[in-house]
Amino acid sequence: MAINKTKTVGEFAVDLPGATRVFEKLGIDYCCGGAKPLSEACSSVGVTEESVVALLNCLQGLGFDDSGATDWQTIPLSELTKYIVDKHHKFARAELVRLKELLAKVCSVHSRNHPELFRIRDIFFRLQADLTDHMLKEEKILFSHIERLETSIARGEQSPRPAFGSICNPVRIMTQEHDEAGQALRGLREATSNYQPPADGCISFRTLYEGLEGFEKDLHQHIHLENNILFPRAAQLEADALK
Repeated sequence: MAINKTKTVGEFAVDLPGATRVFEKLGIDYCCGGAKPLSEACSSVGVTEESVVALLNCLQGLGFDDSGATDWQTIPLSELTKYIVDKHHKFARAELVRLKELLAKVCSVHSRNHPELFRIRDIFFRLQADLTDHMLKEEKILFSHIERLETSIARGEQSPRPAFGSICNPVRIMTQEHDEAGQALRGLREATSNYQPPADGCISFRTLYEGLEGFEKDLHQHIHLENNILFPRAAQLEADALK
């Protein structure tokens, strides 16, 4: 099956099993930048569209599939929000605490010879504060409303009328905050030289960089599920309920 080049990066991430692995390896932003056409996304990281299409075609040619994976486009939204909270929010909260402590330890030992650690610390602390507030708002306001909306529709009841009006309003704010988190991740990757620890880095230094890179990958998947799947489906659910 030929690759449809008119699709956005986010659409590839949703529709083609394994595409996120290709994008992650090449540094293509498929979560915050999911609305970009493939050509634009490729240009932004300095790779050719043809080379990426070839890799995506290889996935299809190899019959790559996630046959055991969940179909996020069809499961109830309440299951999707629960998955995001149980897997990604819990992971983020735990890692933010662990990495903050590890970063403080590394800074106390290595900051004299590696002043870049101060920039890493500043970016990380800001990201931690923003994400902590962001996830709480999602859970208490947006996700709760999505779940109530879905339940009311299933029961044939009148849809809830939230104080924020259309679901598009909090989605717009959450998406903007995702963009800010994406900028912070790019700042961390730049400040850490693509998470390559220095030659004199101790085990804690290397563990810190490995942890930050793992956090980045998980947050990419986290934001992808929300931006490219949950939010569009929730907006469509609301639109259908108002018809």
